[in-house]
Amino acid sequence: MRVSTLLPMRAGHLLRYSAIGICLVLALAILALPASKLLLEQWSRSDVEARSRLVYSAVQVSVQRALVARDDARLASILEGVAQDDRILAVGLCDRAGVLTGATPLMPENFSCESVARTGGESFSSIVHDGRRVLVAAFPIAVREARIYLVVLHDLTYLDERVGQAQTYLIAGLFGFAFVIAGSGAVLIFLFIRRWIASLRQAIDDVREGRLLPGPAHNRTAIERQVQQLFKELEASRAKAEASDVRWSPQALHDLLSTALPDAQVIIISNREPYIHNRTETGIELQTPASGLVSALEPVMRACGGTWIAHGSGTADKETVDRDDRLLVPPSAPSYTLRRVWITEEEQNGYYYGLANEGLWPLCHIAFVRPTFRDEDWRYYKEINARFAQAVAREAATEDPIVLVQDYHFALAPRMIRELLPKATIITFWHIPWPNAETFGICPWKEEIIEGLLGSSILGFHTQFHCNNFLETVDRFIESRIDREHAAVTLQGHETKIRPYPISIEWPPAALEQQPPVEACRRRVRERLGIEPDMRIAVGIERFDYTKGILDRMRAIDVLLTERPEWKGSFVFVQVAAPTRSKLASYSTLQEEAIGLAQEINARHGSSGYQPIRLIVRHHEPHEVYELFRAADLCVVSSLHDGMNLVAKEFVASRDDEEGVLILSTFAGASRELTEALIVNPYDVHAMAESLQIALRMPQQEQRERMRLMRQQVKEQNVYRWAGRMLVDAARIRQRQRILALTEG
Repeated sequence: MRVSTLLPMRAGHLLRYSAIGICLVLALAILALPASKLLLEQWSRSDVEARSRLVYSAVQVSVQRALVARDDARLASILEGVAQDDRILAVGLCDRAGVLTGATPLMPENFSCESVARTGGESFSSIVHDGRRVLVAAFPIAVREARIYLVVLHDLTYLDERVGQAQTYLIAGLFGFAFVIAGSGAVLIFLFIRRWIASLRQAIDDVREGRLLPGPAHNRTAIERQVQQLFKELEASRAKAEASDVRWSPQALHDLLSTALPDAQVIIISNREPYIHNRTETGIELQTPASGLVSALEPVMRACGGTWIAHGSGTADKETVDRDDRLLVPPSAPSYTLRRVWITEEEQNGYYYGLANEGLWPLCHIAFVRPTFRDEDWRYYKEINARFAQAVAREAATEDPIVLVQDYHFALAPRMIRELLPKATIITFWHIPWPNAETFGICPWKEEIIEGLLGSSILGFHTQFHCNNFLETVDRFIESRIDREHAAVTLQGHETKIRPYPISIEWPPAALEQQPPVEACRRRVRERLGIEPDMRIAVGIERFDYTKGILDRMRAIDVLLTERPEWKGSFVFVQVAAPTRSKLASYSTLQEEAIGLAQEINARHGSSGYQPIRLIVRHHEPHEVYELFRAADLCVVSSLHDGMNLVAKEFVASRDDEEGVLILSTFAGASRELTEALIVNPYDVHAMAESLQIALRMPQQEQRERMRLMRQQVKEQNVYRWAGRMLVDAARIRQRQRILALTEG
């Protein structure tokens, strides 16, 4: 009988709460008018300021070039083009002395550049012109040794109309919300009353037939307590991973793993191994490969422990493992296990050089190299993916390990691992770009690859753009359910979440620990390469890959020395390129072209004691790379297409003196984060040459301001945060599975 009395009480409470809620909403509507007006005006002003920044970003380089070239006609055309916007009143240029040096016809007479010049940087202020409010946005532009300010004047009269409309919509929405509350309350009261009547009838029947009424649901209460505790743990882990004030470090990542994923085994699979043993004339030599993947993941494994499964590619790799093909690494302080998988040369030619690097690599990079697909390569690709999946199953100490599948070499592995370990949490990270659906449709085995990736619990990309491309590809080619609101795909009852995780590097970098001061690095590099003490140095460091834009940056050097001959004899470009995939014609041809182009440019601009381009074709260890970075005045990263490009972040991390300039391709994922770099289009060699000129002339104070912001970005968004976000998302999935198991039990 207790249930039959409780339900009417709840219905009464619900009726009172609904009435109170309606009154509160109506009171809020009246009180919200003044506050909403202020809030909307502030929001609108922020919107206008953001539009101003977009205008500045769009025309900055064009204005710089016009000012440098003293092309007044071009400059006027640019300013008038910007002023075509209906909400922009006028556009002009102010010099450091506070003088208006150029303006569009509608520039107000009462506008003065003096206040703009006094700010010394980006600023926003307001003036009144003909009874109208006008927002003045000013942005500094460095031109040689001078500083010019681009001023954009926005007419704000439209804001009053926008605020009035927004207030109308707000009031209408609040009233609508009040009606929804009233309607929902009425429906719930009806359902409560109907349930009460049914329970009362059941109680009467029980009494009539002599049945006992059920007691308290102790089991259900226990389950509810467990579910509540799981949600608390999940929320604590999520808050820690997303907190902006958390200093992400190996210890922070280890602590997160201990709290969010206690007793979880971490397994990584990748083609590239973190440590390679090669036999040389002097014995066995340990080598760290030139790989962005290794640079990112190795610090994570040192922090988390676990097992890294990779292809044993070194000539002495078999001599350095135990009978189970394992060894503890790093050699100096072992913290995880490296498990090597053996691949024959024939298999390597088909799986790695063939399908992976002649097929998928050019397919996913917009570098205008035709992908090649062969049936035999596909057969080897499937075999090697299955071999690695079986290795994961053998290395798994539990039925639900966390498996991190890395890159395009293992697109089929997630589905294969899922079949062997159904309870595993599989996080796949695709380190290269994902093309649009039309481009990916070229692949003959597109359905199998997509279905393989959808065996993952989470599929990660560097950017949201690549996530969107993948969802579009799934929508085009696979019969599945796509939840775009939550970025998830369900295939054959299994859900895969699609997430952006911009990868990064460790902070502080281990390679920086033993580095001498910047001046000592400069002295060493100059002595080793025979570079004069007063000569400016630019560097480029990467693998010999056609996606890296090596030839394009060399051509930009050629244009710079042709158009700015004063740099001959006082500027040198050091290009370090590690040979890679030399079995493939596209890579060996690139190396030959680079050597030939460097010789041609050196012959045109060099002399007996001076070569403007130093091309060094060999692998460099991390400490050598950081020494070059610290010795350089600027670093050029001119990728034609790149998922992220960690070289750019490594250069920034190496400059603890906060000097040096980064020239960064707009087609590298890193350009979304390192916005203080000089962003260039690598296909425009003249624009790149102009950026080189700007970098070489950039004042030290501006260098420090830019570098300080980029270093803060890399420090906060380091590789431990990258891994932490993925592990927290993995924890959410595992805890939801536990909750479902509890409720179903």
